[in-house]
Amino acid sequence: MARKKANYNEGYGGRGHQKSGGPFHFLKRRWVWRFILFVVVVAVLFWLRSAIVNAMSATFGFFGWGLLFIAAVVITVFIQARRRKLLSFITRGNRWLGGIAFALAAWGVLAIFEGGGAFGWSIIGGRSAAYEIHFLFILGLVLIGVVFMVPGACFRLVTGFASWVGAQFRRRPVPKYLERQLRQEQAETPGYTPLARPSVEEKPALMPEMERPTLSPEKVIPKSPLMTPDKEPAKPRPTTAPVPQDLRQVAEEVWKKYGQSPDLVTVDGWRLPPIDILDMIPEVEFGEADNIQRAKIIEDALGSYGVEAKVVQINAGPTVTQFGVEPGWDRKHKERREKDRNGDVTITREEVSKTRVKVERITSLANDLALALAAPSIRIEAPVPGKSIVGIEVPNTSATSVSLRGVIETSAFQKLEARSHLALAMGKGAGGESVAGDLSKMPHLLIAGATGSGKTVCLNTIISCLLLYNTPFDVRFIMIDPKRVELTPYNSIPHLATPVIVDTTKALSALRWLSTEMDQRYQKLATAGARNIEGYNKNRSGAEKMPYMVLIIDELADLMMAGFDEVEHILCRLAQLARAIGIHLIVATQRPSVDVVTGLIKANFPTRISFAVTSQVDSRTILDGGGAEKLLGRGDMLYMPTEAAKPKRIQGCFISDAEVERLVYFWNGQRREEASGLKIEEIVKSAPAAKDGHPPDPLLESAQELAEQHEHISTSFLQRRLHIGYPRAARLMEQLEEEMGSQGIEVDDEGEGGEEV
Repeated sequence: MARKKANYNEGYGGRGHQKSGGPFHFLKRRWVWRFILFVVVVAVLFWLRSAIVNAMSATFGFFGWGLLFIAAVVITVFIQARRRKLLSFITRGNRWLGGIAFALAAWGVLAIFEGGGAFGWSIIGGRSAAYEIHFLFILGLVLIGVVFMVPGACFRLVTGFASWVGAQFRRRPVPKYLERQLRQEQAETPGYTPLARPSVEEKPALMPEMERPTLSPEKVIPKSPLMTPDKEPAKPRPTTAPVPQDLRQVAEEVWKKYGQSPDLVTVDGWRLPPIDILDMIPEVEFGEADNIQRAKIIEDALGSYGVEAKVVQINAGPTVTQFGVEPGWDRKHKERREKDRNGDVTITREEVSKTRVKVERITSLANDLALALAAPSIRIEAPVPGKSIVGIEVPNTSATSVSLRGVIETSAFQKLEARSHLALAMGKGAGGESVAGDLSKMPHLLIAGATGSGKTVCLNTIISCLLLYNTPFDVRFIMIDPKRVELTPYNSIPHLATPVIVDTTKALSALRWLSTEMDQRYQKLATAGARNIEGYNKNRSGAEKMPYMVLIIDELADLMMAGFDEVEHILCRLAQLARAIGIHLIVATQRPSVDVVTGLIKANFPTRISFAVTSQVDSRTILDGGGAEKLLGRGDMLYMPTEAAKPKRIQGCFISDAEVERLVYFWNGQRREEASGLKIEEIVKSAPAAKDGHPPDPLLESAQELAEQHEHISTSFLQRRLHIGYPRAARLMEQLEEEMGSQGIEVDDEGEGGEEV
C-alpha cells in the first residue's frame, strides 16, 4: 500500500511530468510565471527609466505635493464604488463640494511654500500676484467650503445679522420714565395746551358707498349688503309700513344697482342678470403637510394588514380629499439552503412569482382605515374611472362651501353654457374639479336625500342657473311645492307658467295639462317639419319661440299618496316622450322608498342625485348601489349622470337666500307684460276634482248613455258593453252614482260584486 502511494506521488511529481513535459516540467508552476513577469516589468522600467523620471518630474512640477489630494480622490471614488454608494456624491453633494474647496485652499497654501506646483499657483492667482491676493483667494475658498458644509447655519447667521442691523436703525421707544418727565415739563411750560381729540360730530363724513342701508332692520325682507344705498339719506320709515311697499323698495334698489348697467346682455327685450349679483366665497387652501401625513398613515395601515400599496395621488376637494392608492404586489419567495467550502449553511430567498394585490383586499379594510385616520367614515371608490388606482375619500377636518359663482366662472361651465341653454352648475368633485351638467342631455333629474341634506339648496342652484342665462321666452317653470315654503320665493318671476302650486289637487291638474301640452307640441313640430325643439326655434325669436318647460316637484311622496296610479303614469309618459319637445322633469323626494321611487320611475330617470340617506337600502333604491349612507350631508352628494357607470362624489353648490332674493327682484324690476301667454291658472282652477283624487273617466259619457237606455246596469254589464276590466268598470259605477244620485242601487245577483243603478 505504501509502495503504491509512493508511486502515485512520484508519478505526480516526476514520471507524470516526465511523460508530459520532460525536463521543463517546472515551467508549469504558477510562481515561475509570476517571477518571469516581474523580471520583464523590471527590465522594461529599467529600459525606460529616463523617460519615466522625466515624466514624474514634470508631473510633480505641475501638481507638486497636490498629487496627494488627487490620490485621495481616486482612492475615495474606488472605495465608494466597491461599497456601491456612488449615489452619495449626489445626495450629499454639498459636503463633497465643501471638501473640494478646502482641498484647493490647502493646495494654495502649499504653493506659497513652494510645494504646490504650477497648478497650486494658478489656484491663488499666479506667482506674479501679491501675497494679499493669494490670501484673499485662500480665504474665499475656505468661506465657500464652510457655506457648502453647513448651509443652514450660514443662512441663519446671515439673517440674524441682517435683523440686528435693521434693529440698529429702527427707532427705539422712549422709556416710560422719560415720557413722564417730558409730560411734566410740558405741563409746567406756560402757554402750552395739549391737542384735544375730535368729537364724533367733528369726524369727516363717510363715503356714500359706506353709509348704512336706508331700510330699517324691522322690515320683513332684509336688504342685501351688496345693494347701493341712495346718495341722499332717506328719512326713517315707520315700522307699520305695508309689506308690499317694502318688497317694491327692495326690488327698486336691486334694479338700480344691477339693472341700470349698460354692460348687461339684452335678449329679446329682456336683460339677463350679471354674474355680480351672486356672492363670491373665498376658497380655503389645505396644507400639503397634513395630506402627506395622512397618506403615510394609509400606507402604514395597509402594510400592517399585509397589503402592499402606495399613495400616488392626492386630490384635495372642498369636503373630502381623495388619496389615489396604487395596489402593490403579492410576492411568493422560496428559501434555498447551500453549504460553502467550510461547511457553513447559507439561506438565500429568491422571488418565485408575484401577482397584483386584489382590490377586494383594500375595500374590505374601510373600517380599519377609518380607525387609523380617526375619521367618522371613509368611502372607497375602486377603481377610479379612467385611472388604474383605488380612490380612498377621507373627510377634511374643516369643510368649505362651494359658491355658485365660483363654479359658473370656471371654463368647464362656460364651455357647456356656450352650446346649451340648460347648463347647470352641479358643484366640485373630490379632486377640486368643477362639475357641470346639461339638463337637455339628462334629460330628467331625480333627487333624493334625507331632511337637511341639501335637496332644496340644490333645487335653488338649478333654478338660479336657468334664470341667469334664459329669458321667459326661453324657459318656463311649473313648480309644485307641497311644503309651501321652499319654492314660494319664486312666485313673482315672469318665467312661471302658473304661480307655485301648493295644493295637491291642483298639482294633479297641472300634470294632466302638461301631458296635453306635450301632445299639442308634437303636433306643432309635425306641422313645422322639425324633429325637435332646437330645429323649431332655429329661425324664431321672442314670443314666436317654443319655450322649454321645466317641471319641478319638491316632494314626490306627497303627490304619490294623493294619486299613485295617475302620478306614476303621467310622470313616466312625460319622461319617455317629452325630451324632444323641450319638457324636462326635476323631481325631488326625501323618502326614496320603493313605493315612491318605483321601478318605472327609476327606469325613465337615468340621471340621479343622492344626498345623505339614513340606510343602505335607501341608497340602493335611488342609485342601485351603496355609498350614499356614508355621505357627510350639507351638500355632499353622489351624482350619477346618464353616461357614467358609477356615481361621482361632488360637493354641491351653495346659494344663499339673499342671492335668491336679488335674482328674483332683478327679474321683477323688468316689464312683465311681454311674457308669453302660457299661464295655466284658469285651467288649473277649473279642472274638476273627483272623489279620492281620481279624474273623470273618458268613458263616463258612454256609461251615462247606457244607464239612460237600460233600466238596470251592473259592473259586469259595463265590462261587456265597453270592453274594459273590472277595476275600471267599478270606478265608472262609483262615478255614475255621484253623477245620477243614489237611486235604485241593488247588489247584482250574478255574484260578480257589481251594482245595479
